[in-house]
Amino acid sequence: LHNVCKMNDFSSRTLWRLGYHARLLKTNHFRTAASNTSFPAVWMLLAQHSGRIPGLFVVVRKNTFFTMPETAEDKTNPELYLPHPGVRGMTLLNREAFKRTVVVPALKVKKEIVSSVLKSLKQSVLQRPGLKRVVEDPEDEDSRFVILDPHKIPEFSLGESEQQVLKQLNVHPEVSKYNLELTYENFKSEEILRAVLPEGQEVTSGFSRVGHIAHLNLRDHQLPYRHLIGQVIMDKNPGITCVVNKTNIIDSTYRNFEMEVLAGENNLVTKVKENNIAYELDFSKVYWNPRLSTEHGRIVELLRPGDVLFDVFAGIGPFAIPAARRKCRVFANDLNPESYTWLLHNCKLNKVDTKVKAFNMDGRDFLRGPVREELSKELPLLKEGQKTAFHIVMNLPALAVEFLDVFRHLLVGEPCSPADLPTVHCYGFSKHSNPARDIQERAEASLGTSLAGRCSIFLVRNVAPNKEMLCLSFQIPADVLYKRPCP
Repeated sequence: LHNVCKMNDFSSRTLWRLGYHARLLKTNHFRTAASNTSFPAVWMLLAQHSGRIPGLFVVVRKNTFFTMPETAEDKTNPELYLPHPGVRGMTLLNREAFKRTVVVPALKVKKEIVSSVLKSLKQSVLQRPGLKRVVEDPEDEDSRFVILDPHKIPEFSLGESEQQVLKQLNVHPEVSKYNLELTYENFKSEEILRAVLPEGQEVTSGFSRVGHIAHLNLRDHQLPYRHLIGQVIMDKNPGITCVVNKTNIIDSTYRNFEMEVLAGENNLVTKVKENNIAYELDFSKVYWNPRLSTEHGRIVELLRPGDVLFDVFAGIGPFAIPAARRKCRVFANDLNPESYTWLLHNCKLNKVDTKVKAFNMDGRDFLRGPVREELSKELPLLKEGQKTAFHIVMNLPALAVEFLDVFRHLLVGEPCSPADLPTVHCYGFSKHSNPARDIQERAEASLGTSLAGRCSIFLVRNVAPNKEMLCLSFQIPADVLYKRPCP
């Protein structure tokens, strides 16, 4: 990252693509008189000075996203542990069809010294999970076969060092050929799916987990195999009892989507835990994305006891509830009646129902009603040096930027102190070649003013190829928020 910081001549797009899960954005937002200062240092100074508006920091996101990586043996000898070739094209799972026998090297040893042999030859013994390394000898009850790794012993003969070890243990170094039977249970998810799907086609390699539900986003070519894929995911992941596939895009109004149950029970009411807080929800009726846990935590960490949070698109409460537990006053709203119901439920579940005022309104009505009323009442009462801060979270990436025009002359009267102006955290999607500039320009168009030098932009996650989710944070300019009364 030190190297990245020095590359001031890199284009915005180049810097955007560097990093892992969160990336530094070089934008025009932080041009200061100290033009020779490296831009990450400027961001740090701004963040330290304000303590309220989030800077752009490198964050490692811990997402509830499960993948099935290739193993070393797959790349060394891809045929050794493949299921029976007859499963290619299977659409209805038949576990018996995956049986296969492979020939592997083995050592015959007396059962009393099996432990010593395993310890001495630990680099050569079979290490594949789910397969026994020691099996009985059907012809000699006093002996056992120690299964060796065929990739380490490819020619069925031990090297000089292994032979010396066995000599010390009085074990004959002759390697036998052992017929190892592999069944469906011995194969990994990716091995099964790669064997079933047509050669060369992409294999589903990951899913989101929401409680007992595995959520897939299958491609068109995978749909004929969707029920088999669902069953394999459920078989290979303990605790998963329902597998679903999204069948349409997220509806912008209620932020939910249609889904098809591919395998398991048709029970979409589930429990999840995020940042040590428990939530319950009906996954088919409300929006929940486990990949946003780090972002929820990042925003909540900006809050201090006594602060006020207005959550415009609250969902089931991933911002509102942890903020309330942080002893903030919370006003949470969602248009979706189901989300509102689960928000109330989760507030009670986490014993913060007396600290959260919940609303079931359109976002604009919420801003023009409860938010305006509270700001009109509270801002004039703030005393100099008072630490109360007001945060407005707008997590509806598809539309939130379009709601920013509501802040134009939302309040009437003399502006409060610049330090007391509410901070907005507005989320948006961008497919632009310079996403940071794109979301800033769109926000400026809604607000009717420039945000140059007055905002920060944080990359939340990459949603799809060339589609980013960002968080734009800024204090609402006084000339936007206030309408001066006529003299």
